[in-house]
Formats: sequence, C-alpha cells, structure tokens
Amino acid sequence: MDVAEHATDDDISASELRVRNSALRRGSGRSVYRCEECGDAIPEDRRQAEPGTEHCLDCIDALEHLATRGFE
Repeated sequence: MDVAEHATDDDISASELRVRNSALRRGSGRSVYRCEECGDAIPEDRRQAEPGTEHCLDCIDALEHLATRGFE
C-alpha cells in the first residue's frame, strides 16, 4: 500500500509549509547583501551569523508569521 495514495491536499500543504520554513532557517551558502524581499541591506553580523541568509530580520519574522497562518 502506497502512503502517497492516502495523502490529502491538507497533508501536502502542511508538508510544503514545513519545507519552506526549514529552507528559511537553513544556514548554508553565501549570504546576499540585500534582502530579497524588501531590498534593505542585511547587516554584516547577520550575514556572518547565518550563512546563506537572503532576508533581513524584519522580513524573516514577517515571512515566518505568514507561513504559520498558511500564507505564502
């Protein structure tokens, strides 16, 4: 029996949300200098603390808040 056959749209949406949230928190790769969302500069200390970051603190907080409510 294949588990995927019993998956609902809600299960898939929840899985996508978990993947997106983990990607937002993942720290790898080279950080960008400007936030991908708002265009503000990302401080050097944040880029060093979280390699691979693409968002400023304000935007990452807003994106996580929206993600917990089911918005993308």
